[in-house]
Amino acid sequence: MNGQHPRSVVTAPDATTGTTSYDVVVVGAGIAGLYAIHRFRSQGLTVRAFEAASGVGGVWYWNRYPGARCDVESIDYSYSFSPELEQEWNWSEKYATQPEILAYLEHVADRFDLRRDIRFDTRVTSAVLDEEGLRWTVRTDRGDEVSARFLVVAAGPLSNANTPAFDGLDRFTGDIVHTARWPHDGVDFTGKRVGVIGTGSSGIQSIPIIAEQAEQLFVFQRSANYSIPAGNVPLDDATRAEQKANYAERRRLSRESGGGSPHRPHPKSALEVSEEERRAVYEERWKLGGVLFSKAFPDQLTDPAANDTARAFWEEKIRAVVDDPAVAELLTPKDHAIGAKRIVTDSGYYETYNRDNVELVDLRSTPIVGMDETGIVTTGAHYDLDMIVLATGFDAMTGSLDKLEIVGRGGRTLKETWAAGPRTYLGLGIDGFPNFFNLTGPGSPSVLANMVLHSELHVDWVADAIAYLDARGAAGIEGTPEAVADWVEECRNRAEASLLNSANSWYLGANIPGRPRVFMPFLGGFGVYREIITEVAESGYKGFAILEG
Repeated sequence: MNGQHPRSVVTAPDATTGTTSYDVVVVGAGIAGLYAIHRFRSQGLTVRAFEAASGVGGVWYWNRYPGARCDVESIDYSYSFSPELEQEWNWSEKYATQPEILAYLEHVADRFDLRRDIRFDTRVTSAVLDEEGLRWTVRTDRGDEVSARFLVVAAGPLSNANTPAFDGLDRFTGDIVHTARWPHDGVDFTGKRVGVIGTGSSGIQSIPIIAEQAEQLFVFQRSANYSIPAGNVPLDDATRAEQKANYAERRRLSRESGGGSPHRPHPKSALEVSEEERRAVYEERWKLGGVLFSKAFPDQLTDPAANDTARAFWEEKIRAVVDDPAVAELLTPKDHAIGAKRIVTDSGYYETYNRDNVELVDLRSTPIVGMDETGIVTTGAHYDLDMIVLATGFDAMTGSLDKLEIVGRGGRTLKETWAAGPRTYLGLGIDGFPNFFNLTGPGSPSVLANMVLHSELHVDWVADAIAYLDARGAAGIEGTPEAVADWVEECRNRAEASLLNSANSWYLGANIPGRPRVFMPFLGGFGVYREIITEVAESGYKGFAILEG
């Protein structure tokens, strides 16, 4: 077949099947989903997006817990596809809070008229491949049935809340809230005895605010985490103007970087410089704030000795602000290198333990046995509580996909295909699942990079691939088994050369019982990954089978 592939048009439901046809169905209306709608639509494709929430925003719609804040600088955690958008939006702080990020995404949805292609309060339940026609039949919990040439899942790697199976949780008569599903009208902790389970990002960010309100706060910590003060500051007009004037260069540096930000590590090893220079570099990164501390030196996450220098600097800082040495010791991680789990960005977390109404409970020495009507029971004590906050994170990377029944060739589901761990080519192609793309998930830099630029990168690549197929009259594209196997090996080798592979983190699914231990993100860096997938496309999509119509 030559020439343009016939376009699908949005039609009234077929009288016999009740199915409406689109070029693309997008699952999710968060950062990636919103841009996907805009990009595909601007290419002349017909699009239908389904979103389980009542509004746009994805993770920033759901995660409304107090203190929720991004760990990428606001100016960088924003779309780059529209220079006009870059110039018109004004961020108020260096690190934006959840309400401001959600307001930004709502502004984007309105500015580009994206809501008209989104069906809200609608959860996709299944997507089944028609092998002969190379189309996906997508069904939802509201009875929708639509057909699409391409299925693009933009559910996000951090969207499936993880609630551990605590014995007796359903017997507790007080209030239970999960940080990933926070009530939209907020929570009042005034005069309450509160227990927070979990000291990952959501726990560390919310604990200082809860402590200010609660009568008594018990923090139940299983694993201590590394956190760095955000060093957050308001942005004034002069700072914003300077940032906007340099946006093009800032974006270039971000796209070429390891994590999608313009900051570069020191050119030398942490072990090659003097103690004085090393401390100066760490001090500068400490002031910059947050996760970027893990990338002060190029060998920080590959050489244990280099990592030890960062860890020692961190411990010195934390022990200086925590009054009780015994508490400081409990707050110091012993089981992983600094940066092997994502460093949290906090505001006053460690100082909170100097408050009289805050008690740290070490679950390593006294594990939780369960809950009863009045509180939490550990092997050491019973804690009387009015409220339990589950800051227990996510079934990350693959959890949302597990909830969808995605059925590819031969009736084989994606969950079956990934039973031993996710298998992709470039994070974009899966053998047996033609014309299916999962954005910013396993096999890509994913959560190790700036998710806004990463989302744009993936959406642009998929849109260009569709244009390539249409220009040739081809029906589809599918990663080959050989390419998938080679990429899985590539990702494994890169992970094994890093200290990140040694930590029991959610990067490996270690927080989910029974999950295969597989390091899921690509560890080569955002810039390197971008070069790889660009070269694949420019070569005519090597590693992919182009399927004729």
